[in-house]
Amino acid sequence: MSDAASSPAKRARTDTGDAAASASSGADAKPILYSYWRSSSSWRVRIALESKGIKYEYRAIHMLKDGGEQLKDDYAALNPMRQVPTLIVDGHTLTQSMAIIEYLEETRPSEGASLLPGNAVQRAEVRAIAQMISCDIQPIQNLRVLKKVMSEVEGADAKNAKKLAWGKWAIETGFGGVEAAITKTAGKFAFGDTITLIDVALVPQVYNAGRFGVDMTAYPTIARVAAAAAEEAAFKAADPAVMPDSA
Repeated sequence: MSDAASSPAKRARTDTGDAAASASSGADAKPILYSYWRSSSSWRVRIALESKGIKYEYRAIHMLKDGGEQLKDDYAALNPMRQVPTLIVDGHTLTQSMAIIEYLEETRPSEGASLLPGNAVQRAEVRAIAQMISCDIQPIQNLRVLKKVMSEVEGADAKNAKKLAWGKWAIETGFGGVEAAITKTAGKFAFGDTITLIDVALVPQVYNAGRFGVDMTAYPTIARVAAAAAEEAAFKAADPAVMPDSA
């Protein structure tokens, strides 16, 4: 378990003004994760780091404070898309959660758990289902899209109703396909009895489903395997509730 998970009060939390110094961190330095506690993309990377047993430094990027710290120019020097997560690791600055996780898998194949099966066809199947979540569901219900949707109506109540309706639609539309897919692959977890990249993507998305009022009884396999994965140590250590910037 990383320092970030075992002792939240001791996690580093610095201003984004340190971005330039962070980017120049050497290959031997502890990885630095720029994260927001409730960001599902950041959450995926936290799970992967914990699954690999990689100690890291946590730097909070508040996506709502001061109009969004991810939108500031100093952070954009690290991540030109002005999104989280960003991981400084091995002297490199990496963005996009799935690319980061694949990098950790490739560079640390023998450390901790492997999140991809050994068989090429199975790896393709796992990637495909994980990308149903990371490419087809989460991006269209993320903060940037929700802000755009809410801008189309006036009044706080109308904006909130629009946000909830949009997020619920996006998740339910995608979960129909994911449920059908993992019904064919699931064991204890989404792909057999071992944690994979699917579970890493799925648990944060189920959390989002709760935020948007999705009835999970319509997706019994998703609900079952996500609940099982959430009980694993790496998932508990990466949970938003134990992040230093949690509300």
